[in-house]
Amino acid sequence: MSNATPHATAPADRIELMETFVRIVEAGSLSAAALQMGATQPTVSRRLQALERSLGLRLLQRSTHAMTLTADGERCYEGAKELIASWKAFESELRGADDEPEGLLRVIAPHAFGQQLLVGPLSDYMRAHPRVTVEWLLHDSTQDRTQDSTPDFVGEGIDCAIQVGEVTDPSVVAIKLSEVPRIVVAAPSLMDGRAMPVHARELAGLPWLSARNFYRTEVLLSHVDTGEAHRVSFRPRFTTDSFYALRSATVRGIGIGLMSTWMLADEIAAGRLVQLAPQWRAAALPVHLIYPPSRFHPARLRRFIEAMRAALPAALAEVTRPI
Repeated sequence: MSNATPHATAPADRIELMETFVRIVEAGSLSAAALQMGATQPTVSRRLQALERSLGLRLLQRSTHAMTLTADGERCYEGAKELIASWKAFESELRGADDEPEGLLRVIAPHAFGQQLLVGPLSDYMRAHPRVTVEWLLHDSTQDRTQDSTPDFVGEGIDCAIQVGEVTDPSVVAIKLSEVPRIVVAAPSLMDGRAMPVHARELAGLPWLSARNFYRTEVLLSHVDTGEAHRVSFRPRFTTDSFYALRSATVRGIGIGLMSTWMLADEIAAGRLVQLAPQWRAAALPVHLIYPPSRFHPARLRRFIEAMRAALPAALAEVTRPI
């Protein structure tokens, strides 16, 4: 006689039951899930019932017109997604380096990087791995960079994020991809009739623009040869959380701004911007790729990390060469 309890479920079946449950939730109904899975509705219903019996929990409240998750169902849904992702990553790891990346890769990147600098490397990655689809989410943190702005990787289903600035969250894996030098620039029209600043102290008397997520009312500049440091304080005329807006406002002569050199090469080469106090620069900002720790990561994430580690330094070097 078997010693198994009535609620026992073979370990090999549990992943399938979890996958069915997730599909039901995301499809919105048992019939829609069955259609997506190529199964019958009774089969899908039996799997849901088997999962509920196995856990001893009611996961869904069902009526003739609606289906809603219970509180236990909400917790199970989030846990099941993570469990399935870990299992698939585990399988991928076992298959080895030749495993073909597939599935959805969700990445958060800063607006300026994500719209301009990283699109080329991302396109190369997607051409190399045609079975991967990408959700490219452009977010700029409006917080001061001394505060943590780590995405909710699990809750939002994010695989990784590109972050400019120091990583302060010890719970994530952070890979440094490169650094972005920063210089002070102005439109020639703003400097018309003014002496061109040579020392950092001469910048304090000019109208300033600020990027609220990196600097607001002061910047610390250092001499590239001597290492001398000077703090410039100011009251900004214009504040934004967008580097594109900051660059546009600077080109239009509203004030001077501190920006990454990769964004300025074309403007300087065309004469729309000039560098002020050329021997003085702010500390370069590190660029990291961050992701949650796990024993196993899917091939699509591993290949993306490899692609960004190789491509971003080359892309930055190319666009900053004229400066």
